[in-house]
Amino acid sequence: MKIHREGYLIIAIGLFLLALIQTGNYFLFQFTGWLWLFILLSIGAIVMAYLIIQFFRIPNRTCSFEPNDIFCPADGKVVVIEEVEETEYFKDKRIQVSIFMSPLNVHANYAPISGEIGYVKYHPGLFLVAWHPKSSTDNERSTFVLKHENGQEVLFRQIAGAMARRICYYVQPKQKLQTGEEFGFIKFGSRVDVFLPLDAKINVKIGDMVQAKITKLGELK
Repeated sequence: MKIHREGYLIIAIGLFLLALIQTGNYFLFQFTGWLWLFILLSIGAIVMAYLIIQFFRIPNRTCSFEPNDIFCPADGKVVVIEEVEETEYFKDKRIQVSIFMSPLNVHANYAPISGEIGYVKYHPGLFLVAWHPKSSTDNERSTFVLKHENGQEVLFRQIAGAMARRICYYVQPKQKLQTGEEFGFIKFGSRVDVFLPLDAKINVKIGDMVQAKITKLGELK
């Protein structure tokens, strides 16, 4: 396991502030002698430090895939699988698969297929809760389209949630990605939507807990 580069500064600031709080806690204990309060605040500081660090963790995972495999781009829970009208890029019907990422999930995002980036678009917007039906179109979001070597295209979208206030991505048009290659990161709770061709095989169901680079979302025909 390693720590994602997006977390270096936040972790440093968080640990510094917690150290200041703990220093104050120590002097409070020296003044009052309240051991129970000192222990309680110390446990709270340790828990907060753990939560900050674990949010930016990146587990060691190997992605083994076949050419037409579609892998989950994010850790989380499958909350939507439905046929929808995709209005930003395809402007036709697609199968939407949405993965909700809680603050306890790994928040790095990975390419669901191999191919060339053909479209990148950032949209400012609202910060509705990530499971809200309109979050896919109204929230702050970034949209990407990967073109597979067989000619099919897959659209995937990072969506900010009520707690997510920064979407990070590291790709640009014409860039080639391999399945499971990191393309972005979302800070503090969010959602990722994937829009697949109607004839794509879906291997997951609503309510499934999935892992990026490990769970096979489906297959392209």
